[in-house]
Amino acid sequence: MSFMKGDMLTRTRKLVKGLAKAEPVWLKAMERVIRFCPFPEANICTTYGWKKAPPPTFPSPGGKVQKISLPEDVYVQKFFKKHPDSKYRDAIKISSFNPPPARVFGWRVLELKEQGVSEEDAMAVADMEYRAEKKAKKTAYARLKQIARLQGKRPPPNPYPSAIKEIQAEERKHVRARFFDPKILQIVEKMKVEKGANMQERMRGG
Repeated sequence: MSFMKGDMLTRTRKLVKGLAKAEPVWLKAMERVIRFCPFPEANICTTYGWKKAPPPTFPSPGGKVQKISLPEDVYVQKFFKKHPDSKYRDAIKISSFNPPPARVFGWRVLELKEQGVSEEDAMAVADMEYRAEKKAKKTAYARLKQIARLQGKRPPPNPYPSAIKEIQAEERKHVRARFFDPKILQIVEKMKVEKGANMQERMRGG
């Protein structure tokens, strides 16, 4: 099969010419690059119609990387000023698809402003919705604990834990491990032996 011969550019050009493949967006750009002479010091460039590649360009060293800003960033900062505890109570999970409350607050304000609501009223509505959602989560967990007590069961873990509680839950297993993990116990025993040896050396030196 002739269309399988040659490099990727040659094969793609044949497939596009034979209407077997739609022209990719990179084809023309790739053809322009290939026309540059691969041997600029030799005299064969003009023979094959190749052009000399332009000199490389580098960004100015004085250029600064600008900070990425989003339309809702202003309201995110206002949200944190009004609810500073949200930075510690509301978890910000980088890999999660659920945005943090501050970002939701900003989006809601922008949405209401697009509908013709004033900025002050939009922030008041978004703040009221945030407080209502926060209160609903607390009520839901209180109801879960009440049902568990009536059934004589252990209360379930909070489905809406704060960021601090999540971190403490992760650290708790490591705190408990120091009393049961054989490796940690071995390290502690070694430290006790070293401490005893240091004490004996001090007593001898005194």
